Amino acid sequence: MRIGIYGTGGAGGHFGARLAKAGEDVVFIARGEHLEAIRREGLVVETDAEEIRIPPATVKATDDPVEAGPVDVILLGVKTWQVEESARRLGPMLGPDTFVVPLQNGVDAARQLVGVLGPGRVVGGLCATFSWIVAPGRIRSLGQVHSIRFGELDRRPSARTEKLRETFERAGIRATVPPDIQVSLWEKLLFVVSFGGVGAVTRVPIGVIRAVPETRRMLRVAMEEIRSVSRARGVVLSEDAVDRGMAFLDGLDPTGTTSLQRDITEGRPSELEAWNGAVVRLGKEAGVPTPTHEFLYASLLPLERRARGLA
Repeated sequence: MRIGIYGTGGAGGHFGARLAKAGEDVVFIARGEHLEAIRREGLVVETDAEEIRIPPATVKATDDPVEAGPVDVILLGVKTWQVEESARRLGPMLGPDTFVVPLQNGVDAARQLVGVLGPGRVVGGLCATFSWIVAPGRIRSLGQVHSIRFGELDRRPSARTEKLRETFERAGIRATVPPDIQVSLWEKLLFVVSFGGVGAVTRVPIGVIRAVPETRRMLRVAMEEIRSVSRARGVVLSEDAVDRGMAFLDGLDPTGTTSLQRDITEGRPSELEAWNGAVVRLGKEAGVPTPTHEFLYASLLPLERRARGLA
């Protein structure tokens, strides 16, 4: 498959580099100093086990979708607030059968893409990875949690998702096509948004959050609120979803943080609106109270506004 990585940040860079190393035809869409470093020195992903290096002689990187040309699948790795704008720029990369897999956290990206591209172009998706840009052209990936899930929005099996799963598997990437991608999206929302909000407010990594009884309880209550909102919106998570979410976080590297926490700590615009803000919004729409997420959202909003030049 010819694969376009639109947004070569932590997630897009990690999975794209592994696919390219395995011999897949990958083109990276990046920008600014990051793009220039990739062109000049190649793309490097530092992991606990190895350094993945795609040398400049073989890496394909551009900021122009026209130069990238048509691909079979696009992995969309931009920030949540950039999804619709990015979708409108994808035209030159779309062939007759090209489809887009969003990697954003949250539950809105697929709907936004469908609004621009139409339902036939979009497959629901999500990934698990602790990866971020540490320097232009260089990405750091922490731990062993890296995996990807995707599936048709109508829940039907398809040849294209199976072919993509096999492509990831050949590259040594854990890939799954779940029976219901909406359930998977909400399951991830449950733990990553709770972890992100609590981490951003407390400014400590997951090892500290889970070890302090008060913050551990806040984490669990935040997950329970999301489970209640999902149920009210017709997405039924398993009875042990919160327990499994806590168990997952208990198994993470104790130094782990989320992109939301890192962005807010460093004064950058974050995905607060699509994370805790979305839980508050969706809860209100469904008539479900979300006091923990309201607290997290309200506490972080002044920092978010300042990062965006609004305060």
